[in-house]
Amino acid sequence: MNYQRISSKDKKSMINVKHLLTVTAAWTSIAYTVCYVAVWLFPGVRDLFLTMALHAQVPLTSGPFTLGSFVAGLVVWNVVAAAGVWLFAYLWNTIKS
Repeated sequence: MNYQRISSKDKKSMINVKHLLTVTAAWTSIAYTVCYVAVWLFPGVRDLFLTMALHAQVPLTSGPFTLGSFVAGLVVWNVVAAAGVWLFAYLWNTIKS
C-alpha cells in the first residue's frame, strides 16, 4: 500500500498494525498463561469450561504439562491471534468506508 497518497484524514482512521500486533501478542500471552496455569492447578476446569462453552461433553485426555508444551502452545496461539488481527487490520486499512 502506498501511504504517500493517503490524505491526512484517512491516516487518522488507519490502524497502526505494528502496535496492534504487539498488544495482541501481549494479551494472548497473558491470557494463555493464566489459562494454562489454571488448568495445571485445577484439571477439572478444562472439562467444566468445555461443557459450559460447547454445551456438550467433550472427552479429553490431559497431555503432559511441560515447559515444551507450554511454549509450543504459546507460540501457536500467538501466531493464530497475530494472523487474525493482521487480517482485520489489513482489511480495515484497505476497504474504503
